[in-house]
Amino acid sequence: MAMTKKNKIRALLKSIETGDPGPVAVVNEARYIQHNPQTHEGSEGLTALFKRLSDTAPRVNIVRAFEDADFVFAHTEYDFASRKIGFEIFRFEDGQAVEHWDNIQERHEPNLSGRIMVDGPTEAVDLEQTERNRALVRSFVDLVLIDGQLDRLTDFVDADTFAEHNPRLGDGVTVLQSALKVEDENHKRIDYQRIHRVLAEGSFVLCVSEGNYRGAHSAFYDLFRLANGKIVEHWDTTEKIAPRSEWKNDNGKF
Repeated sequence: MAMTKKNKIRALLKSIETGDPGPVAVVNEARYIQHNPQTHEGSEGLTALFKRLSDTAPRVNIVRAFEDADFVFAHTEYDFASRKIGFEIFRFEDGQAVEHWDNIQERHEPNLSGRIMVDGPTEAVDLEQTERNRALVRSFVDLVLIDGQLDRLTDFVDADTFAEHNPRLGDGVTVLQSALKVEDENHKRIDYQRIHRVLAEGSFVLCVSEGNYRGAHSAFYDLFRLANGKIVEHWDTTEKIAPRSEWKNDNGKF
């Protein structure tokens, strides 16, 4: 049986740890577009890069992986001298990965509710609800996070069961609402401005957005789990976007 795209990406990411050159074949390096601004494009083949990284004894844990048409998105845990949490997105053409985006931040200790940044359910269910869930998350981000209609939080989020994995927050709609109200020097501390992509498989939806966090230009990757038409769980990473003068490729973060 042929491997699914998401299992090929699982193997690819794990090869950072093992140095195994085989999984790199999933990537079409001649057409590969890299959107991590801190990575030089085409300066080193992935096989050589992953072999070099494996010699430093990294640890790679692919916690979740999902597939949405030509896209695979994964929730990952890395230990490269320091522990980090990331989201990885790959776009496929003709059976190979040809484009990559990511968003990575430092791992933190458990939050106010004792949750860590990666624990919780890992398998998508309710596959027939994929498009409904995608639309709900897009509306939530548009109306609540971007437009600031905080009175509509419970239209989208289950007030009784909402579980939060953001290390700075805790469970419950009240905590989330309070965080979204905070202002620093007359601007929102958490300031979503634009949606770039919404990917979904069943009960899991990843929204990629752009905005500012504490006044710094940032990328927001938010993973939501839905049940019975409401958001019931949330994981995320926030990464400051380096100024363009420091980019090592010209493809852009998004």
